[in-house]
Amino acid sequence: MNSGTRNALIFLLGLLVTSVLAAWFLGRYERAERELALPPRGEAAYNPLYALRQTLRADGVRAESRQRLDLAAMRLQPHDSVLLFGDPRALSKPDSDALLAWVERGGHLILRTPAADKDDDKAKLPIFDALDVELEDGEPDHCLKLAIPGQPAHSEFCNGRRFQIDKDAASNLWGSDADYAYARLPYGDGTVDLLAEMDFLQNEDSKMRIAFNEKGSPMEGSPFFRQGGLRDVPHRLLARQILAPNYGHGTIYLIYSAELPSLWRTLFTRGWPAWLPALLMLLAWLWSRMQRFGPLRASPAGDRRSLLEHVRASGEHLFRYGKSALLYAAMRQAFLTRLRRRAPLAAALQGPAQAAAIAERLNLSPAQVEQALQAPAPKQHAAFRDRIRLLVQMRNQL
Repeated sequence: MNSGTRNALIFLLGLLVTSVLAAWFLGRYERAERELALPPRGEAAYNPLYALRQTLRADGVRAESRQRLDLAAMRLQPHDSVLLFGDPRALSKPDSDALLAWVERGGHLILRTPAADKDDDKAKLPIFDALDVELEDGEPDHCLKLAIPGQPAHSEFCNGRRFQIDKDAASNLWGSDADYAYARLPYGDGTVDLLAEMDFLQNEDSKMRIAFNEKGSPMEGSPFFRQGGLRDVPHRLLARQILAPNYGHGTIYLIYSAELPSLWRTLFTRGWPAWLPALLMLLAWLWSRMQRFGPLRASPAGDRRSLLEHVRASGEHLFRYGKSALLYAAMRQAFLTRLRRRAPLAAALQGPAQAAAIAERLNLSPAQVEQALQAPAPKQHAAFRDRIRLLVQMRNQL
């Protein structure tokens, strides 16, 4: 079997296996579409009234969202509406007076009661004092039922802080025999709507979203998760009734506080795969660079002689005992070794020719070079010193 036939059989076998696998996959599985509820992005992630604003705009109503109350920039008109989603304790006395003066001219103000806490101070709520509203202590022990024909029963105002008010001062009330959760109060030519809570106006059930974000439940894509807030029909109808006084006559301003998570908390809970290894490396580097604790160690004892002193002593010992020929041979060899590296042509020559080449390179006389390259006679100390001096000079000049 030649290579062409073998390659053809391998190709056909692979094609057969691929066809069988494709037929098995197509026969066993079918394409299906699945709808998943993705987490909100952009403005919808931090604006709890984003869905309400978009719904109002789709209905032809002018609606604006703002993170804080700015009366100078808003320029409220008599038929406008203002919904304060945040805590009313943040309202200053001048802002409260300005809002009530605007309501007297025909505005519609919607606000909620503050949450109950141990440090509550009713003196900090001038707008409630002006409306003769008395706040209850704590949260209610029961919910209010909201019945809409064709819709399942709803429980509302389960957690908000309720209040007391004169029945004759309100045009519309909703609550129990002991307290109220909603009241519409005429004030001059306008109205003030007071609610115990406004969770039904949000994009979705905030408590459910927080629970799923923390626990990472796999039920996020289920229809059960996509409920609460304005997703429920009764909540939409209730929101329409609350916005009714000036609905379609002016601009509805939705004032909210941006619900952005803390940067440090986000870095701590989600950024630990980055900062924890960096912190460990920083601690390890600091440990390696840190000085040792304890008393200073004594300095090591110095050597009696340096290396140069040992070499000098060895040379003097050889010279004293008539071994000067070894010293000369070592110095001559050191000169010739450097000569082979710096002037290989001169090193390759022999005799007078080599001496002449070296003398020309070093600006010396040939006689001096020949004298330096010839070993001195034994016990001629002056000749030995002259030759060593010349060899050192010649070696340094190369």
